[in-house]
Amino acid sequence: MNSQLPNNVEKYLRKYSYDKWKIYGSNRKFESVVVIPAIDEYYNIKTLLSSLIQNETEYFSTTLILFVVNHLTSSNVGVKQNNTKTIEYLKNIIDKKSSEDELSKLIIKSNLQIGLIDASSEGLEFEEKDGGVGLARKIGMDEALKIFDYDTAAKKILICLDADCTVSENYISTIRFAFNKNKINAGYVNFTHGRTGDEENDKAIINYEIFLRYYILGLKYANSPYAYHSIGSTMVCDVESYIKIQGMNKRKAAEDFYFMEKLSKITDINKIEGATVFPSSRGSWRVPFGTGKRVVRFLENVQNEYLLYAPESFLVLKNWIEIFHSDEILSAEEYLSHAEKINKLLFDFLIVNKFKENWNNILKNSKSSNQIIKQKQIWFDGFKTLKLIHFLRDSEFQLLNMFDALDELFKLMKIQFEHKNTKEEIPQLRIQEKYLNKLRKII
Repeated sequence: MNSQLPNNVEKYLRKYSYDKWKIYGSNRKFESVVVIPAIDEYYNIKTLLSSLIQNETEYFSTTLILFVVNHLTSSNVGVKQNNTKTIEYLKNIIDKKSSEDELSKLIIKSNLQIGLIDASSEGLEFEEKDGGVGLARKIGMDEALKIFDYDTAAKKILICLDADCTVSENYISTIRFAFNKNKINAGYVNFTHGRTGDEENDKAIINYEIFLRYYILGLKYANSPYAYHSIGSTMVCDVESYIKIQGMNKRKAAEDFYFMEKLSKITDINKIEGATVFPSSRGSWRVPFGTGKRVVRFLENVQNEYLLYAPESFLVLKNWIEIFHSDEILSAEEYLSHAEKINKLLFDFLIVNKFKENWNNILKNSKSSNQIIKQKQIWFDGFKTLKLIHFLRDSEFQLLNMFDALDELFKLMKIQFEHKNTKEEIPQLRIQEKYLNKLRKII
């Protein structure tokens, strides 16, 4: 292990990192590293790099763009060939080899620093059991810990991005400013799904982004500590926070949700305004759920996608949080009594999730009131919050028409909205876009 690394970094790497994969690229030290998993993304990587070189060049020498090109041993020949092309392309840029490719020339000239982790060549491929986006992010983020410049006062920033995204021209500078000037430890960059020009695909992505933002707005209304977005291509944290939560997980999907949830238990999650990530709006086979899968499902008309959680669910959550997250510490019986008054289903949910036993253990094992208050957030976390909303949906508060639900939640939150929904169950696309644009402004 590199003896120049801080003790906490060295200890983390010894315990949690892999020795199998290494960075091919610059020998410099950096203040920020953008980690990008890539599988079958040869053409998208070029589009992403085209947007990255539009950023302020003053940050290029201290920022590494680190691609983790990966696939499974069982991946098909087409994927493997695509990754081989990607690795060759990136290595040529890193080695500053002359090329007929104009973009390569521009990248080399710009001094944008590129790194590569090869998880595709024979002997380096991912095994079926763990291989996927979580492992790719983890390997990249763990290896990044070895190349930060720990001698500078600047924050060491781990930035997550995806290969099929593009970014705004102030992406790097805005993140650096937020962490160094505003002293934040973790956050997410604002995002906007782009349009494809295909009307059905555009309907699908508008529908999905409304779904994402509505849920977070509902959590905000309920004063939940988990009212933040968990989108892999937007996540950012500093090295200290990363180490405290024992790094990225190896999940094949929802790695972003669990990563952000762990971060939220040790620090505030901040929205990084001003810069934007533009995630892909395509359908995709890469993960079992998320944007790509949701778009495919919409286009295949598997089910009615124009449905959202009933706003009443968030009202139940709001009333529970008001009681449970207050500084007052009650007995399990008192909390359950309050829950039953709020809604019998909330009481049932707590019983099913063994609240009484868990709360009694927390009281027994905590040494101070501060510790108990912290344990409240740990027990009733983002996952349990989602489970409660699903429990209420499945028991009493059925899903509502998307636009009726939006109107109701806006009314509950006293949010002025210039468009009153018509009697149409699914309004025209331009009206759907109005709803989405309103959500983008407030969450």
